[in-house]
Amino acid sequence: MQSDNLLKQVNFIKEIDKLKYIQRKTKLFNSDRNENDAEHSWHLAMMTIVLAEHADHAIDVLKVLKMVLIHDIVEIDAGDTFIYDTLKNHTNTDQELMAAKRIFGLLPQEQAEEFIAIWQEFESGVTNEAKFAKSMDRFEPLLQNTSNNGGTWKEFNVPYEKVYDKKKAIKDGSATIWAYAENLINESVDKGILLKDTL
Repeated sequence: MQSDNLLKQVNFIKEIDKLKYIQRKTKLFNSDRNENDAEHSWHLAMMTIVLAEHADHAIDVLKVLKMVLIHDIVEIDAGDTFIYDTLKNHTNTDQELMAAKRIFGLLPQEQAEEFIAIWQEFESGVTNEAKFAKSMDRFEPLLQNTSNNGGTWKEFNVPYEKVYDKKKAIKDGSATIWAYAENLINESVDKGILLKDTL
């Protein structure tokens, strides 16, 4: 007889397979194929392990890993919101909270509560772990777009000012990574793959 917990956990594991079907606007490095949410989350987890030494403050790496692996699971229900979308606000929404409660609610209660709390901590962006997790979340697409000759910046006519405004959150988690990222942004302008508003 299988335990009730195990059945709930396996059900959750099956449900989150849907994350592999959520397409992001950004494309894989040096590629014209869109990244999916599961690939994005995996990459952020690897980046966290590799780049943790550059965090400005001591961080619980396991907690950051949990954040980056679960932060987009709500998009199974809520869909992916493009960070440069001008019509939709890229912040925690009631729709996302409903999604978090439904999907994480498939788990045994204690795990469900932990996952919801970790997801909310990431969304709030206040703790050192959340700041570093958000740094990774903003850094990865920057690397992708610079590898793809402007990528989504060019595709959606995103100006330098908007990119800079969204990417500066990187510095909240790591001054070192932000210095590198800021340089990449400026180099992208110099190369003509990121355009500044001329107004």
